[in-house]
Amino acid sequence: MKKVIALALALVLAIGVLAACGGTGDNGDDNKMLGMSESPLPAPEITKDYEIKEDFKIGFICLHDEQSTYDLNFLNAANSVQAALGLTNEQVIIKTNIPEGNECYEAAKDLVNQGCNIVFANSFGHEDFMIKAAKEFPEVEFCHATGTKAHTEGLKNYHNAFASIYQGRYLAGIVAGMKLNEMIEAGKITADQAKMGYVGAFTYAEVMSGYTSFYLGAKSVCPSVTMEVQFTGSWYDPTEEKNAAEALINNKCVLISQHADSMGAPSACETAGVPNVSYNGSTYESCPETFLVSSAINWAPYFNYIIAQVNKGETIDADWCGGIEQGSVVLTGLNQDVIAEGTLAKVEEAITGFRAGTIKVFDTKNFTVDGKALTTYMADVDTDAAYEKDTEAITDGYFNESADRSAPYFDVKIDGIKLLNEKF
Repeated sequence: MKKVIALALALVLAIGVLAACGGTGDNGDDNKMLGMSESPLPAPEITKDYEIKEDFKIGFICLHDEQSTYDLNFLNAANSVQAALGLTNEQVIIKTNIPEGNECYEAAKDLVNQGCNIVFANSFGHEDFMIKAAKEFPEVEFCHATGTKAHTEGLKNYHNAFASIYQGRYLAGIVAGMKLNEMIEAGKITADQAKMGYVGAFTYAEVMSGYTSFYLGAKSVCPSVTMEVQFTGSWYDPTEEKNAAEALINNKCVLISQHADSMGAPSACETAGVPNVSYNGSTYESCPETFLVSSAINWAPYFNYIIAQVNKGETIDADWCGGIEQGSVVLTGLNQDVIAEGTLAKVEEAITGFRAGTIKVFDTKNFTVDGKALTTYMADVDTDAAYEKDTEAITDGYFNESADRSAPYFDVKIDGIKLLNEKF
């Protein structure tokens, strides 16, 4: 498996590692191929201020393998942390293609039996099986991405983690909005034709938070933008994602983004010549004519954090959420042959705003619901079988995403975004 991952990493650009050449589009009268810019928000260097015990081991459970952009992003982070910390192959055990069923529990149990001090799983549906393992093996730390139950389960050895990826989605939306403005100014579309399409997996808060923040980023620079969302009912289905993108394009969406894990949507955009914002990694090499930018969660800071806590004998947070400041939200470089002039400066301006605390993605001044400002909203934070909404999410004039748990809970249907179907 290590050899397979190493081969994949050699073939695929990791987040923040950018192509310096290539490209076939033109940029102005000189028709120069500029390729990719440097990343305006790269992954930070991993630092270590602790000693790692000789018998330390960490195990990773992934829903798919390196063919999924989502899983490849985790694999890249695990490999980068392994290299930075000097961990051996015997200390890092990776299991891929583990379904969201009892197979996850069996995989976790096997990792414990192999001596892992930490077991990490990366998919939402893994959660109940990770909790089952955590109850059975209280001496092992179980960490889970995208889950919602750590803060209510109250297990000392079970933890959830996520990142403020809505910040990255917002920045990617700015890139999209600038491109729409360029198309309007060039007379390719009118202002009321600035319609984006979005390929989503499920009608879950994680996806809704992502597409809404992307839309709001675009709207911050292109006020006339609207968006349509087509759901596939799967995290990874190349055919359905391609079909969804093609349907959106046929419905006169002039720019496409996604929260789905295959090359289905980007390849459809490249074929149709429609600008595309991808997720979890650059698609520049495969789609040089249409790729704009990609945002992603950088899991390396969290992996470094949990490894440090275990080796120092300190407690891991029940809910951990990193943002731009923690290096947990990153962008690829921008495709200079496709982006609009002035885009990089606009993105850098917004990054400065995030760091200064002056930009709040879900500021209620920037959107309406049924034509009205949102002044109060009860969110489902303490997840139960009935999905009861239990927590006031509006504070100081904005929806305070990921403040009460790490996983997103923004599920507001705002004006300007039309859902063409829904998948749960």
